[in-house]
Amino acid sequence: MITLLAFIVTLGVLIVIHEYGHYRVAVACDVKVQRFSVGFGRTLWRRQATPDSTEFVVAALPLGGYVKMLDEREGEVRPEERHRAFNNKPLWQRTAIVSAGPIANLLLAVVLYAAANWIGIDEPKALLGAPPAGSLAERAGVRAGDWARSVSNDGNDWRELRSMTDLRWEITQAVLHGEPLHLSVANANGRSERGVVLPLDKLDSRELDAQLMRRIGLGQTYSEPVIDSVAPAGPAARAGLLPGDRVLSIDGQAISDRSRLIELIRASGAEGEPRTMAWRIERSGQTLDLEVKPALVGEGDKRIARIEAAIGKRPDMVLVQYGFLEGLSQAATRTWEMSALTLKMLGKMLIGQASLKNLSGPLTIADYAGQSVQLGLAYYLGFLAVVSVSLGVLNLLPLPMLDGGHLMYYLFEAVTGRPVSQQWLERLQRGGVAIMLVMMSLALYNDVARLLGLH
Repeated sequence: MITLLAFIVTLGVLIVIHEYGHYRVAVACDVKVQRFSVGFGRTLWRRQATPDSTEFVVAALPLGGYVKMLDEREGEVRPEERHRAFNNKPLWQRTAIVSAGPIANLLLAVVLYAAANWIGIDEPKALLGAPPAGSLAERAGVRAGDWARSVSNDGNDWRELRSMTDLRWEITQAVLHGEPLHLSVANANGRSERGVVLPLDKLDSRELDAQLMRRIGLGQTYSEPVIDSVAPAGPAARAGLLPGDRVLSIDGQAISDRSRLIELIRASGAEGEPRTMAWRIERSGQTLDLEVKPALVGEGDKRIARIEAAIGKRPDMVLVQYGFLEGLSQAATRTWEMSALTLKMLGKMLIGQASLKNLSGPLTIADYAGQSVQLGLAYYLGFLAVVSVSLGVLNLLPLPMLDGGHLMYYLFEAVTGRPVSQQWLERLQRGGVAIMLVMMSLALYNDVARLLGLH
């Protein structure tokens, strides 16, 4: 229920702001707005002050909205109202009205990011877990417990890392731009600082997902290799493990943190049948040797070795919070960076340099909306900002069904001095509908595949 409500609120806010942008600029340009609708289909609620004023509507299908303006191309217009018809307005006014929706979404993102910055978010400290064997981080010399303090792309211009979230964002940016990443890391106390270089420019970045982060080796936050809880009658309980046990080694291999412990547990079932492992643990100051045999547990379409125990302590958290001006400046910067990132990702998908699996639809949005609401207001505001940026950028794409398509028509009109012919408009409209249906179908397929564990 929380997920559904969060999804409805998310769409409602973003749609209202987008359409309100069109509406306010249309009114400012003296265009008559006949209907302001949130959603499509059967009307659930309507309000109209007078028969000649704007009709405000909430419809049953909340997957979009529209602002219907007086237009001679869509119906008869009384002579005394022709000056208020959209099609009779100067080119600059029509451009402003169409642009206002996406711009409203981008401005909303700035406000939402700023609000999240002012409230503050508890985020994991950038303490690095043990990098998987063979990963870029391991080869670069990253060790479990390293604290990533700052980052640079050229080794000269350094940016402070406030949290693990900042580090993941920097990794994503570097991968998409094909740049190396320089890290300044220290021990957990901030001493013995040194530099490491991750050659992310050499990485195949078709899919920005958990597997890519695993190949890089910086996806996990450091957590001590301690048993937190044990499921009754599970492999851990049968082996005699208890909450509070610290794992020192497995089969003679030292365990530095939770990530390494989980990696070895899963590796024990790589050949189909989990093997028995020799664990050395510390319990109440004493060292004990135990034999642990994991069980294979279904996870999507895979079977993974598990010991049925919660492993690791809660990672160290830091409050990431900004003052008024700094929070606003950072919000504007993040909106710009996220817009550029979205465009770059779409471009890479178009030319085949990024996987179409990265395209998400309403099910993924609903899932993330529900998760972010449960984490707190600041997290939800940040999530809303991300979706608002995506909606704004998507609507600026030069597709006939979108605002960007109309802006392309106006660019043609500005260059040639004449509007696009009605015949071409109809052809382009049909092509735009086909493209949008393909994109929506692909996004929905990716959503279902993620839910079923196929991606």
